[in-house]
This record gives sequence, C-alpha cells and structure tokens, in this order.
Amino acid sequence: MSEQVANLRDVAHADARLRPDVLWRSAQPLAGDGPPREVTTWPPATVLDLRSAAEIPAGPHPLPGAGVHHVALLDHAGDPGANAQRRRPLVEVYRSMLEPGTGLLRAVALVASGPAPVLVHCAAGKDRTGLVVALVLRLLDVPREAVLADFALTTQAMPEVVRRLLASSPLPAGADLSPLPAEYFTAPVEALAAVLDVWDAHAGGTAGWALAHGAAGDLLDRLRERLLA
Repeated sequence: MSEQVANLRDVAHADARLRPDVLWRSAQPLAGDGPPREVTTWPPATVLDLRSAAEIPAGPHPLPGAGVHHVALLDHAGDPGANAQRRRPLVEVYRSMLEPGTGLLRAVALVASGPAPVLVHCAAGKDRTGLVVALVLRLLDVPREAVLADFALTTQAMPEVVRRLLASSPLPAGADLSPLPAEYFTAPVEALAAVLDVWDAHAGGTAGWALAHGAAGDLLDRLRERLLA
C-alpha cells in the first residue's frame, strides 16, 4: 500500500464559515504518495512550496499537473540542519518571518488567487505552513483560539512527519536532529501566539498589519470571496 502525505488537513475545519476543498495544509508530499483519505479531491490545482532551495530534492515536484509556486519564506527558517547549529527558539524563527521580504504576504496572495484547491506545505507542514495558514485565518477573522487549535493538531502528526523527513529529505548525510530543542518536534502554541499578539496589537489588527507591510488593497476581499461560504 502506498503512503500518504503526512500532516494533511483541510483548513475549513477551523471555522464553520470556511468553504471546504479550497485550502489544504500538509507536510511535504513525496514521490509515490497515494491519494489521501483526508480530502475529497486530489491532487491540488495549486501548490505553495515554502521550503528553501537546500531542502528541495532534484527533479519535478511530486504532484504532477499542479501549478507549483516556490515561496521560500526564509532560507533557513525551517531547515533542521541549520537550526541544530544555531538553536534558534521557534518564537524567534516565527518573528523573523514577519520581516519584510520573507514572502509571507506573497504566499497569502497566492492562496487568494491560485486555482483551487490550494495546498500549502513546507517540510513538516508546521512552522512556515502554520504561519501562512494562521495569517489567512486571522485575515478572515477566525478566532485566535481556533487558529491555535488548528496549529496544535500538527503535534500528533510529528512522529510520522519526522520518519518521512529522515527517510526522504535531502539533509546532509548523517544529519543529527538530536541537538534541536524539543519544541521543534511539536507545534508549540505559545510561539504562534506571540505572532498573533504582534498582529492583534497593530493598528487595524491583522488586516492593518498586512496592509502596512505591502499587501494589495483587495487582498481581504479576494480571500473572503474565495474562502468564506
């Protein structure tokens, strides 16, 4: 039996107002993965691959036929090898992805405009994917408790995610993940909550933050038209 994409879910579960089969999130798909049970249609029409160039294996993306967009949020934001050496706390990594030029708003714009269904993934589907999905949800006024609850679901998927990463990721030979803090193997809601605090504290809330950081004026309207039932 073929394997399936790990940590995959339809973001619509986070709020009853969201349309299903529009936005999915997951860990990295691998060549040979079979159709997943978690969604009703497969493959996605648009893929947002948030991995850095060093994390992406040679060859085509394993979801043929999808429109694939590579948006490296931060070259080493989720690279286990780099962070094993630097031991960066996840809250620091997350805040660094809010800096100008990281691609965060470009990713959200692609969620709003790419043919649906749209799949957002990085390596684990946890940190970079979690930040993009959280920003989309907060722009749609999904309650922060629901955003944090969706993020936390990744913790239960991490054993499978790590197994597949070690088997298939182009990490350096003999890469040792043991120096990484324990939070790298869970979805620590306190790290994401610190980002939500930044957005909530901005004049105009999350929408005000996005507009102040270069979002197109119609981004909110496009997200609402696409994702709200």
